[in-house]
Amino acid sequence: MKQVIVIGAGAAGCFAAIEIKRRNPKLQVTLLEKGKRPLAKVAITGGGRCNITNSFAEVKSMENVYPRGYRLMKKLFHHFSNEDTCQWFEKCGIRLVTQDDQCVFPQSQDAMEVVNNLVGQLNKYGVKLITNTRVDLIKPSEDGYSIVTSKGEMKANNVLVTTGGHPSIDGFDMLRELDLEIVPPLPSLFSFNINDDSLKSLMGTVVKNTIVTIPGTKLKAQGPLLITHWGASGPAILKLSSYGARILAERNYVTDVSIHWLTSDQSDILTYLRKVAATHKDKKITSIYPDEFNARLWTHLVTRSSISLDARWKELSDKAINRLMNTLTNDVYHVTGKNRFKDEFVTCGGVSLNSLNHKTLEAKNHPGLYFAGEITDVDAITGGFNLQAAWTMASVVANAITQ
Repeated sequence: MKQVIVIGAGAAGCFAAIEIKRRNPKLQVTLLEKGKRPLAKVAITGGGRCNITNSFAEVKSMENVYPRGYRLMKKLFHHFSNEDTCQWFEKCGIRLVTQDDQCVFPQSQDAMEVVNNLVGQLNKYGVKLITNTRVDLIKPSEDGYSIVTSKGEMKANNVLVTTGGHPSIDGFDMLRELDLEIVPPLPSLFSFNINDDSLKSLMGTVVKNTIVTIPGTKLKAQGPLLITHWGASGPAILKLSSYGARILAERNYVTDVSIHWLTSDQSDILTYLRKVAATHKDKKITSIYPDEFNARLWTHLVTRSSISLDARWKELSDKAINRLMNTLTNDVYHVTGKNRFKDEFVTCGGVSLNSLNHKTLEAKNHPGLYFAGEITDVDAITGGFNLQAAWTMASVVANAITQ
């Protein structure tokens, strides 16, 4: 019987194992996992609710959501898209709901429904799951591959590696005898440490739509921003960290970040401020402010504009209004480091896409050896896109192995 070994029981590994066995029940499929249980990361993704995928309704370009690997993902989506993912899980009995931000979750809002469903399918189709098993080495052999594990050596005709992202190059040690190009891994989703007590005193404040940039670069991201007790987080910052993963690493995560608290053009904001000053002449500047802000944040921004909190709108000079406009559209803070984003650790880097056949994800120089998921140099911003990459790539490999 033809042997298939899948290394790594995360999203891509479990999905691929199920699909391989479902498509060809005659194959012997073994799933190896170094941890105690499968799908540990899936269980915590989306804050424990499991952000299965995204509707992609607001995605203008794949490059906007897959900073690395967007060309590959665009091709692979022709084989298995986000719509296919939704249909797949719904056929398995999981009802889905799409939020206003286009993130797709199980209707139950419980990641364990997804985990238990996938584990149930592993059992249903007869996939052999072996946990607490570390893979130390993958070696080419006469009729396939030899897998050296902490529990002994195993043989396989086909091998799929889905061990996820690794924080250091050491995580790819099992591949050391395969002569594969490995792009050095780096964190790609993280929040910013900003040592500004005035800003940090506003922790918990959310601005629903901001633009954040790294001055002197083309890096730019838009979305909600959350002020934390260590600095700044939220989708806008996380997107920026993903887009700029390598540039920020080169700077040792020390840089400036510009926050555009309002996303309108400077001329429109200037017009708004002048209108407010004319309409509310006798009101204190702290009592009239944009609907996007709370009073604490507005007070912080007025102070940063070197305007007295006791000033009335009629007392503002043109220079003061210009300073306020500049703060609203180019408020620069110094980033002193990064913070890991919860437990949903994502890295860029991994097995270079130059080493893989883009139609099958098979290693060009090792027939029968495949890679899927975050172990490849493909990663995404938050919003269900990383899990979608896992489902898509796993389906592509399952199709290749069972052809």
